Order: sequence, then structure tokens, then C-alpha cells
Amino acid sequence: MTALADPPTKQPARQKPAPARRGRSRAGRTMKGGKLAYAILIAAVLVSAFPFYWTIVAASRSNADLAKVPPTLLPGSHLIRNFEAVMEEADIGKALLNSFIVSGSITVGTVLCCTLAGFAFAKLRFRGRGALLAVTVGTMMIPPQLGVIPLFMLIAELQWVNQLQAVILPGLVSAFGVFFMRQYLVQSLPDELIEAARVDGASTARIFWEIVVPVARPGMAVLGMLTFMAAWNDFFWPIVALSSQEPTVQVALRQLGGGYVHDQSVIMAGTLLGTLPVLLVFGVLGRQIVGGIMQGAVKG
Repeated sequence: MTALADPPTKQPARQKPAPARRGRSRAGRTMKGGKLAYAILIAAVLVSAFPFYWTIVAASRSNADLAKVPPTLLPGSHLIRNFEAVMEEADIGKALLNSFIVSGSITVGTVLCCTLAGFAFAKLRFRGRGALLAVTVGTMMIPPQLGVIPLFMLIAELQWVNQLQAVILPGLVSAFGVFFMRQYLVQSLPDELIEAARVDGASTARIFWEIVVPVARPGMAVLGMLTFMAAWNDFFWPIVALSSQEPTVQVALRQLGGGYVHDQSVIMAGTLLGTLPVLLVFGVLGRQIVGGIMQGAVKG
């Protein structure tokens, strides 16, 4: 008798992969926003840009046009006339130059010093590092108004009153900048790069300039932008340390629109002149700022 052959076994049917749900992105594909997301983004842009647009409208109108109810929302033809009034009422040219000198010096000094300190706190090992970092961060909880009187007494002893260095030197280092660069370098700078440079015989200074600075460039751009805006918009300390003969932009703006009835159009024209340099700096550093934010978001 011949042996009966075993009946063929049925192989389990392959299960079809479940269809991907809508709204979720597959690997390697970019998520696309819906109509609601675009509507929210457009509304946010309009709300954020409206104050600047209204500044342009008010600067190009007369004071009588701004007093109308409802106010007009279209630019007028008084922009050049209002700019001329700004030049007559305040030395805005000298104020812009002083603000560029003050803000540029503070920005360069803060970015350099804070990057150095952040690198030391992030990657170097030395005694008392944790205590020094805690003291540095703790100074951010002290209101800056408490140090105005001792600081003014110090610059008076140095005979720096009404001189630009009285505004520049106190702002060359910030506790926020040190902490910001320290956190950025902890996430973005691998220890292996520093160890490899040490093996090759590189000094700490060479490591900083050739390794740390290229890695920290996006973070430095973000810190530089924030520092420039803060120094440009600072009003309290410059009005204490400087006079109307050596003003910054914010000090010069308070001289505009004087009289029994304040000329709001002239004030807004001066405000527009004081805002344009900040937009210029943002346009120059915008790509680095966005790159630094995105890199921090990915690494975080």
C-alpha cells in the first residue's frame, strides 16, 4: 500500500495593512495644514502687523485727521512733512547715531562675553561652577531699578555723566545671556568635539574660536537680536545718565509733539523712524534666528 500523502496545509492569508488615518503624516512627508490652521495664522499675522501699519498711517496723516471719528485707515500725504517736523523738534539724526553706537556696542559685548561664560559653564570643569551659575541666575530676580542710584553714583565718580560709555558699560553682560548660551551649548555642542580637539593639542582659546563659535552661531544671532532690541528700546537708564545734548532715540522721542495739544502725527513719525533700524537688524539676522529656534526645537 502506498502511503497517503498529507493534505496540504493552508497558509494564513496575509493581512492588508490598515489604511493610514487622515491628518497624520507618513515618514518623510510634510504635514499640510487645513483651512482652519491657515485662517488662524492669517488672523495672527494681521493682529501682529496692525500696530506697525497704524504707525505708518498715523505718521502720514495730520493731527486733525487722527482726531476724526471713525479714524481713517489709509495712509495720507503728510509723511515727509511730519519727518521734517521731527528733524526740527529733536536732533533725531544724532539720536539715531547714538542709539546705533550704544546698541551695537552692547550687542557685540553681550554676545561675546555671554558666549564665553556660557561655554565655561557648559563644558569646562572648575571649582565652584555650580555656585557661580546659581549666583548669576539669581541676579535676574533683582529688579534693575534697585541699582540705579549706586550705579549713578559710580558713573558720577568716574565723570561719565552725559557720556555714552555710561550707558554702554553697564549692559555689556547679562545674566539671561549667560544662562541662554549655557543651555544652548549644553544641547548643541557634543563633548566628543572638545575631546578630539584636546587630543590634537588645541588650546581652550582655539577650541572656542574654531569649534564653539561656529556651533553657537544660531544661538548668538538670537541673543544678539534680543539684546539689540532691549538696548534700542531702553528708556529708563539713558534718560537718567544722558541729557538732551547726547540723547538716544527713546530720549529724543519725548521731545516731540510738545505744546498744549500734542501732535500725535509727529510723535508717530518719530516712532516710525525709531522702529525702522530694528526691522533692518531683524531682516539681516532673521535667517539665523529662525535657524537657531528650529535647531533648538529639534534638539529639545
